[in-house]
Amino acid sequence: MSQKKSLIVAVQMDPIETINIEADSTFVLALEAQARGYRLFHYLARALSFEEGRVTARAHPLALRREKGNHFDLGEPQQLDLASTDVVLMRQDPPFDMAYITATHLLEHIHPKTLVVNDPVSVRNAPEKLLVTHFSSLMPPTLITSDPAQVKAFRQRHGDIIVKPLFGNGGAGVFHLRPDDSNLNALLEMFTERSREPVMVQRYLPEVRQGDKRIILIDGEPVGAINRVPAAGEARSNMHVGGRPEKSPLTARDREICAAIGPTLKRQGLIFVGIDVIGAYLTEINVTSPTGLQEVNRFDGTKLESLIWDAIEAKLRS
Repeated sequence: MSQKKSLIVAVQMDPIETINIEADSTFVLALEAQARGYRLFHYLARALSFEEGRVTARAHPLALRREKGNHFDLGEPQQLDLASTDVVLMRQDPPFDMAYITATHLLEHIHPKTLVVNDPVSVRNAPEKLLVTHFSSLMPPTLITSDPAQVKAFRQRHGDIIVKPLFGNGGAGVFHLRPDDSNLNALLEMFTERSREPVMVQRYLPEVRQGDKRIILIDGEPVGAINRVPAAGEARSNMHVGGRPEKSPLTARDREICAAIGPTLKRQGLIFVGIDVIGAYLTEINVTSPTGLQEVNRFDGTKLESLIWDAIEAKLRS
């Protein structure tokens, strides 16, 4: 049996010292890579450079351990030619702003010879709240607009609504407005002052009180899920704002949704994806920096990061 090649893996992420090792998906992805004998490098998105056709990053050799408060060692920085690596994990958190988009353009120069996960072109074309619009039959009633008149008309039709920034993440800036809530105008003014981007407005789904399910797909196939139940008095189910994770099997409807979107995800090189499902509706397709691996692992006794690396290795072989 031939020995596996020791891959060189560069991890583009947020500062390693800030992560929660009990919840961070990038941490377990990198830990699994290390366990497979791969050489790891860590760099920040702002450390990317492009010059004379070469994409480099000021990167540090990285060693990890599951030890709270002492979970990493960084070696001396070096200017790493990313074309000399085998895999780049693009794992920095949104906001999906022009800095994020620029990083996808730069990484496009090395992909697919160096495999970027997820495919930078597809990430650029498929931010969380826009890719989902290509599957409108699976979504709740949804409006994307900058026009206050359209928002007010939508609210008249649906009454109970959710308003959120189009390129936000982690539940930031998500508002639930009941039919009698008088804050809509002020809220739209605030969004307009902060950004020129449209907002996303959706019909409120009362099923969210029973949870917002995060389903993990690897290369287009569902591999596990957790349910995230909002805290009392909270419209958002995100765990860092108090959502309670609980074990959740995949329902027939979940599998129907995954079967509908899976081929597109696979075709677009979106290897690691997390989708959000409330009741019978698909609300988001998360491709920039999906989370949920550790929570699913704990409930299901799985090791999803190992399946992701199996999929990456298969992609490299092909």
